[in-house]
Amino acid sequence: MTGFGPRFRAAVGTRGRLCAGIDPHSELLESWGLGVDAAGLDRFADICIAALAPVAAVVKPQVAFFEPFGAAGFATLERVIAECRGAGALVLADAKRGDIGSTMAAYARAWLDDSSPLAADAVTVSPYLGFGSLAPAFDAARAAQRGAFVLARTSNPDGAGVQLADAGGRPVGQRIVDAAAAANTDGSGTLGVVVGATRAHGLDLTTLAGPVLAPGLGAQGATAADLGAVFADADLSWLLPASSRGVLRAGPDAAAVRSAFETARDEVESALQ
Repeated sequence: MTGFGPRFRAAVGTRGRLCAGIDPHSELLESWGLGVDAAGLDRFADICIAALAPVAAVVKPQVAFFEPFGAAGFATLERVIAECRGAGALVLADAKRGDIGSTMAAYARAWLDDSSPLAADAVTVSPYLGFGSLAPAFDAARAAQRGAFVLARTSNPDGAGVQLADAGGRPVGQRIVDAAAAANTDGSGTLGVVVGATRAHGLDLTTLAGPVLAPGLGAQGATAADLGAVFADADLSWLLPASSRGVLRAGPDAAAVRSAFETARDEVESALQ
């Protein structure tokens, strides 16, 4: 069987179910003794690649934190994507793109097409211009055996007003999960969803047959011990908890960052047995 799903399962089967966020926000750069500039960003990337790329199943660079540095930031992001993939990690670009028509098709080419220097193994997308508007990303992902993670029930409190709103007798977030599940009936696992780990989500994930990115572990307050209860209805073999600051605050020493990641990963694996 081909598709992103088998690639995802192979990666987490070997390296464990923890996604390592790479979030070079200014406070973290400063706490590492780095400048909030292109040189500091580049050094931050070096440390994260050395620490995480050889051991994480999935790394998740947050695109927004690279963008303020312009062309230099995107050059560093291209290197993070290429070097992490070269070390055997899947790269999930946390770009949260969402638009219509030719614009969405251009986003899909940027993040999911082999011809792009930004091509990752998967990308996060926002469905709030309509789930169907994301079809160019889904088509590109399926053709390239890559993935797309659709925002369904995010970890921020403000998301509830939209994501839990009634949509014909079912919450908006559930409609998104249902649409992703329908797209995954080919067995490819192309579509995943984003469901925060910080609180009860109220969604039925039993039919998804794709990965569930669960941000919020560590600095946002969720713990490995919470995962079994929060995702009691999900197939835990598809669950991908994510931690960024909770791991990265161990830096700037690469060995310390790797140790923090491995400890958090082992806690997740123990909790999900």
